[in-house]
Amino acid sequence: MTQTQAPTPAVSPAWQALSAHRADIAATDLRTLFARDPQRFERFCLHAAGLTLDYSKNRITKHTLELLVALARERQLEHARNAMFAGARINSTEDRAVLHTALRNPAGSCIEVDGENVMPAVLAVRQRVGAFAEAVRESRWTGYSGEVVTDVVNIGIGGSDLGPAMACEALAAHGHPRLKLHFVSNVDGDQLARVLASVNPARTLFIIASKTFTTIETMTNAASARDWFLASGAGEKDIARHFVAVSTNAARVAEFGIAPDNMFGFWDWVGGRYSMWSAVGLPIALCVGRDGFEAMLDGAHEMDRHFSEAPLEVNMPVILALLGVWYRNFFDAGSLCIAPYAQALSRMPAYLQQLEMESNGKSVTRDGQPAASPTCPVVWGEPGTNGQHAFFQLLHQGTDLIPVDFIAPLKASHNLPGHHRLLLANCIAQSKALMIGKTADEVRAELAASGMNAEAAEALVPHRVFPGNRPSNTLLMPELAPRTLGALIALYEHKVFVQGVIWDVNSFDQWGVELGKQIATRIAGELAGAAPGDHDASTAGLIALARAATS
Repeated sequence: MTQTQAPTPAVSPAWQALSAHRADIAATDLRTLFARDPQRFERFCLHAAGLTLDYSKNRITKHTLELLVALARERQLEHARNAMFAGARINSTEDRAVLHTALRNPAGSCIEVDGENVMPAVLAVRQRVGAFAEAVRESRWTGYSGEVVTDVVNIGIGGSDLGPAMACEALAAHGHPRLKLHFVSNVDGDQLARVLASVNPARTLFIIASKTFTTIETMTNAASARDWFLASGAGEKDIARHFVAVSTNAARVAEFGIAPDNMFGFWDWVGGRYSMWSAVGLPIALCVGRDGFEAMLDGAHEMDRHFSEAPLEVNMPVILALLGVWYRNFFDAGSLCIAPYAQALSRMPAYLQQLEMESNGKSVTRDGQPAASPTCPVVWGEPGTNGQHAFFQLLHQGTDLIPVDFIAPLKASHNLPGHHRLLLANCIAQSKALMIGKTADEVRAELAASGMNAEAAEALVPHRVFPGNRPSNTLLMPELAPRTLGALIALYEHKVFVQGVIWDVNSFDQWGVELGKQIATRIAGELAGAAPGDHDASTAGLIALARAATS
């Protein structure tokens, strides 16, 4: 990916300079930094693609940013970024280009892979997805008995589930009033059974999303859905009116009973967790319509342009990524909390878990050597204000430093008076509380003002001190709409890419998911009656208990 290999990150000059700077800044807290610089908010605030990033509540100075940007340049980030956008095969272990950005390019652009412009094919699939979505939304596509579609069940897993499920939940306020979206991913039949119990087969459209049409969880659920549909009185020929596929395996799709015209394809340069912009986003198009889906693509493309064109010093994905590296590698921060102050973004933490941890949860560098420094942190979170009554105790007074990304729309998607004002007040207050904390003297003064005697107050002081100096970012958008959601998702995609370059890992493969799947296939056969395999005592004992329970 680079013409001249950069030094191993942890021993590079820029890395060593950051280590020394970390020691210099250790005793400086955020209260002091804000007191010294009344313009700190303006100095550490960025605007791009309709989003605002306030990163002033981070343990950084102007010099910190200069050193972090120097690290990015030492890692040849700009060259790597240009290679990705140009269609180079930067996914080295699978020998593939990485071009999810092409999926949201406008008409008239040209992106080449192996000398071929892929944009005509991209635009053709986009047109088919939009046309099909509008046919369903406008009741021109009906079930086999002529009834309109009221329920859409997307059956997929991983990137074929998390992205569309998150987006449809986020954009529900913009959704079609007749269509109800359901998502089934778990091979645990309880999830599918609950969905099937709530829908009418004559009014249900199933989307089977699997690139190879062989993914075991997806195809097990698809087969059960097919059997349920046929058991309702429908015939084999009726499958074509109720099942469509997002896949590249035309033979298996046809064998399932899905008409070739109802298969929507994509390409091997689209990674699963980056695929919602492709035909995998069909549920999103059904939810918000062709225009809404196009607006989401446009928002992502606007962030793509910002990422590809803005100088690193004022580049929102780059800054967000470098701050993550700062805490992961120089403060030993092992996790990152995502706190969206929007119930509609309740699936955002789960989506970002896959995007970040499947991409950068690697311990081997691109050339196969052990990583010399920690890579991806654990990503977790829940919507505010719920999190405040669950895990915020740990964020404020726990022993670990855990950076937080607060995400909030400035405008509500409902008209209930007072709610959104209170929501935003809590979001802003929590970021301030994490930053300023509360000193022992402040606690003493507070307790004295309440009338508590000095002895009782002193006993309480240690329990009511907040250390503060805990970092956070705040990401604001005007409203949660298709365009701003697209920009937000693209922001995090590019953040992941930048961190992969810094840590020298391949952010676009996921070999770590394979071993468990291979073993599960063998064990499934044993649970069905095949001869026992060669297992350790624990695995053999568990298999025996499972066989006894399911026989």
